[in-house]
Amino acid sequence: MPHEFTHRESPAPAWQFSVLLSPTPRGARLARLLTAAQLSARGLPSDSAAQIVAELATNATVHGRVPGRDFRLDLAIEDDGKRLRVAVTDTRDDRVPPDPGSSPVPPWDAESGRGLLIVEALADRWGVALGPVPRKTVWAELDLLP
Repeated sequence: MPHEFTHRESPAPAWQFSVLLSPTPRGARLARLLTAAQLSARGLPSDSAAQIVAELATNATVHGRVPGRDFRLDLAIEDDGKRLRVAVTDTRDDRVPPDPGSSPVPPWDAESGRGLLIVEALADRWGVALGPVPRKTVWAELDLLP
């Protein structure tokens, strides 16, 4: 008796944008500005998404930087326009952020360490995907429709 295999592919995003950026403060700033411009041009709310991208891109430049390797920003409208997915991919799979909900709260006087807490507060969902080696992708999703 032959076996049947069913393969379900995810539907293609309604819109997507992808760009490689240098792992520098300027690259992180450009990621935020490009996000705001791309979403505004489509009449979509951009403030929360731009802030999430700013935090993820900064983490990619600080914690995921490998000299000579860029990070990638991906934006996509998915699920028939109901969801915005942002993703930042870097080449340091050996430095993985804590799981959602387990980011430590820094001391009140710390000058850094709040990025993932901000992502968690603004995103409806977020997480980390490993691979292909040596990459990791930190992604966040925002629901566009109630």
